[in-house]
Amino acid sequence: MSGLLSGPALPHRAWGKRKMAQRLSINISNLDGFEGMHRAVKGSHVDIMQLGRGKLRGSLSHVGIGDFSLSIGSFNLGLRTQRISTDDRLIVGMLLDAEDRVTHWSFDMRPSDVLVIPPLVEHDGIFHGASTYAALRFDLAHLGTVFGGDARLSDPTHWLAKNHYRADAATGMVATRRLPEIISSLARHEPVLSDDAAEFWKRAIVDCMTGTIVNSLPPDDRGSLPSAMKLVRRVEDYLDALGSRPVHISEICAEFRLSRRGLHRAFHEVFGIGPVTFLRHKRLCAIHSMLRESAPGKVTVGEVAMQQGFIELGRFAQYYRNLFGEYPSETLRGKRAVGLSSSAAAFR
Repeated sequence: MSGLLSGPALPHRAWGKRKMAQRLSINISNLDGFEGMHRAVKGSHVDIMQLGRGKLRGSLSHVGIGDFSLSIGSFNLGLRTQRISTDDRLIVGMLLDAEDRVTHWSFDMRPSDVLVIPPLVEHDGIFHGASTYAALRFDLAHLGTVFGGDARLSDPTHWLAKNHYRADAATGMVATRRLPEIISSLARHEPVLSDDAAEFWKRAIVDCMTGTIVNSLPPDDRGSLPSAMKLVRRVEDYLDALGSRPVHISEICAEFRLSRRGLHRAFHEVFGIGPVTFLRHKRLCAIHSMLRESAPGKVTVGEVAMQQGFIELGRFAQYYRNLFGEYPSETLRGKRAVGLSSSAAAFR
């Protein structure tokens, strides 16, 4: 993660309000020489010097959803990267993998660590060997949309100092594994992914990239929390108004200006489960209805699952079976079986 970790700015309230098309675009290219790293992010230029001996090979992936983008780069040799202080956006990067030492400023980076590069700050990075990174680029004016549930992270002054966050083993492992999985699944489903699904995956990507930062903060119990039942009813009304589109927990936190800890307390008091599990059940119910109403051969379980925010089909199938007592493929086949049974009865 270096000066090459930059990309288009994240949109503001349009995320949750659906005021703009969330058209998905994915570009994956192969690198053939260190010069390709100058274009590590579309519209951005970084000075690159090759350190390792040999032919540099690698790949660059750019995911665009509306005005949002994620960049993932991978290369097989050591590099020196430099970025001058002309970028007025905040950059959040994550080191996904590295075979040797990686430093940014005076920070020694480990895989899954997160780096914050403030606007208008010069930056340099040294990769001593093969590495893989991911990066987001934020407009400080849009922080409230991303971190609306936490007043500290919504405050631009929190981000004006360069910083390094050491990831804990559990959070880091999930993020470094999940980001490439999301990109791979988005690439496979790009032609059929709806705007609503793109909105969900956009928030899921940001969640992966910033989870280490969020978890580094001490509990913030300032302010009053509405009664659990009242808050939960407000959230349910919000979800009902959105219909069947998948909703990420970060959208709920931003909409109601509530921390995840506060939201968790309320949902656990009312339902005995946290908001993440509640939203998962909501999405599973939407999938169940879609499969029952769909004709086999017209849709696949994988497509419907991706539209509702599931990419690991094995885990999804287990969630589904635990909730409904059958696998999603059985629900999809059930419609056809009922139709055949009715047709046979008509000829008796």
